[in-house]
Amino acid sequence: MVAPMVAALAMQGLAGFAEIDSLDKVRQWAGNDTVASLHPSGRGMVVVFGTSEWPSVHFKPATPLDLGQVGAISFKVTNPGKEPATFGFRADDDPKGDGNNHSRQGMSIVPSGKTLLFSASVGQDPKSYGMNGIPGPKGFTNFPIGGAPGWNPSHVVDLQLFMHQPSKATTLVFDEFRLVPPTSMVGIVDAFGQYTGATWPGKLRSNQEWAGRIARETMAISAMPRLVGRDRFGGWASGPKLKATGFFRTEKVKGKWWLVDPDGRLFFSNGVDCVATFSGTFVEGRESMFTWMPEASDPLAQFVSRESTDHGGKHKEGKTFAFYMANLFRKYGPGWKESWKQSALRRLPALGFNTIANWSDSTFSRNGKVPYVKTLWIGGKHKRLASGNDYWGLMHDPFDPEFRVSVRNAVADAAAVKGDPWCLGTFVDNELSWAGQGPDGGRYGLAIGALGNGMDSPAKAAFVSRLRREYGDVSALNKAWETGFLSWDELGAGQKGPWKFGAAQMKDMGDFVGLLSATYHRTVREELKKVDPDHLYLGCRFAWYGRDAVRAAVAYTDVISFNIYSEEPTEKNWAWLAELGKPVIIGEFHFGATDRGMFHPGLVDAGSQAERAAMYKRYVGSVAKNPAFVGCHWFQYVDEPLTGRTLDGENYQIGMVDVTDTPYPEAVQAAREIHAKVYALRSKS
Repeated sequence: MVAPMVAALAMQGLAGFAEIDSLDKVRQWAGNDTVASLHPSGRGMVVVFGTSEWPSVHFKPATPLDLGQVGAISFKVTNPGKEPATFGFRADDDPKGDGNNHSRQGMSIVPSGKTLLFSASVGQDPKSYGMNGIPGPKGFTNFPIGGAPGWNPSHVVDLQLFMHQPSKATTLVFDEFRLVPPTSMVGIVDAFGQYTGATWPGKLRSNQEWAGRIARETMAISAMPRLVGRDRFGGWASGPKLKATGFFRTEKVKGKWWLVDPDGRLFFSNGVDCVATFSGTFVEGRESMFTWMPEASDPLAQFVSRESTDHGGKHKEGKTFAFYMANLFRKYGPGWKESWKQSALRRLPALGFNTIANWSDSTFSRNGKVPYVKTLWIGGKHKRLASGNDYWGLMHDPFDPEFRVSVRNAVADAAAVKGDPWCLGTFVDNELSWAGQGPDGGRYGLAIGALGNGMDSPAKAAFVSRLRREYGDVSALNKAWETGFLSWDELGAGQKGPWKFGAAQMKDMGDFVGLLSATYHRTVREELKKVDPDHLYLGCRFAWYGRDAVRAAVAYTDVISFNIYSEEPTEKNWAWLAELGKPVIIGEFHFGATDRGMFHPGLVDAGSQAERAAMYKRYVGSVAKNPAFVGCHWFQYVDEPLTGRTLDGENYQIGMVDVTDTPYPEAVQAAREIHAKVYALRSKS
């Protein structure tokens, strides 16, 4: 089936998309800060990517390419360099494609000196199966490709290979572009929640293996005692002794920010998110994917439930099954929940983790063995505000008096940890829509959203009130903003732009975003400290943001938090944190790979388990050396379900353990090695 497809491409004058075996075919790829040439072997295209923000090469067919009956595009990539190289692949179905709209794209990594075969599902949309990634052809690495709703594979106008801000000129070799037929989704999941179409080290074959696995891990944990030089909290026992307050606090010591544990020891937080067993995946409507489901009389039927979710404006409900819980029952028996909990409390310190981080099982509160964080989420009926990037929902409108009521209700649960020295602090909310899209990284999205509302919006009223105090007469505003409002009432009626984004306008918009952030964080702090004055307020875990919002949060949080999904938080990119004058913690990061039966590597593709382990050590080492950072938390403890979590279909290979509760040996070794060095690295840097 593949050969006729490639032949059809050639007939359309698109032979340059197939094997690169001539200079003419290389020339069919247009470059942007790149130099492309034929490989000396006579096969393949050598591309040297420059150091601009988005160096790229593009293949633009003479007529739109119909990939409607195709599963994926496969291709070979060789990295002749001495360092791993991260590159991207993108397909556009319209000339207006920008990576977010009319596009499907992703990024992956090629280790130094290696050649990998990639398969990117441009024709067969994983979302149509309720997943972010689907199985690819054998022998290929699944390329993590996502896209906007409404993607049209029958009208592909541009295929692109790119990099993002390479630190130096980078050479990659591309060859053997092919069209791959759609993958069959029938019977892809076995009774343990594993992929049926591949084998790999650690794959569970039968229930008879459980006893041996328990015995082997018990021996392994015994051989990995708690790291030396640590106090009961995981703090630096052999380091300086500071004032002990009985609770976690922060202090700057010799130019570096630190957490200080309840006994007065310096503490760097190495944590794991989602130390929990929630793992359901929808089975209703996808029954053919699963080779087994429990009968009603089977004890494992207790892990069948009915769930409903709302995400991205879509409602979904149906029957689900929790493979991870079922495997824990198979492993430990009816008392599986307590056995699992005690296993985690042994595993984490053995690997050098000293924090049970966000989204984890609430039964770990007051566990007396490993510090933990408290997680709170603000709901309620207060008004919201669009930023233009509202992935998890609209932003809170903190100017609405009802917002304080919502916050008060949300933080009431913090009283449950009051007085507990093992609680590090509290995160409130997660990845809020602090920025949208557009100029300066969407920095002014909330200001633009407010201006688009009428005066019944508290945020809009606050913004207009601020502008009136600043300018007095609307004509002064018009002169500064290059607008033509006849009155303040006209501005208040709801304005969608277009905006000029001149200097004065950008300053006013940035100031408003800062005011909104200050109002939000002040309100949360005031209400949180009323019920729990003992513990640190760890912020809202910034993901999409402008610096106006971050700077305004500094005055009200004890620690600023970011979720940073990148290969490494380099000193160059994060040196600006020093100006905040507050300690910073990373609430989420991860790397994944598809070499152990999973379909998607997550937000940062490592390429293999070995490289994932190496990247973990590099990342944590970089965090430890940055004077502003006081810790980083891995997302997450267990892989997401093979066929997608119920919330949004994420099915990332990002766990320290897999669906059978078996640790990834490479990740385990890497974690223990770098955690053992953290305090030495931080004290010497």
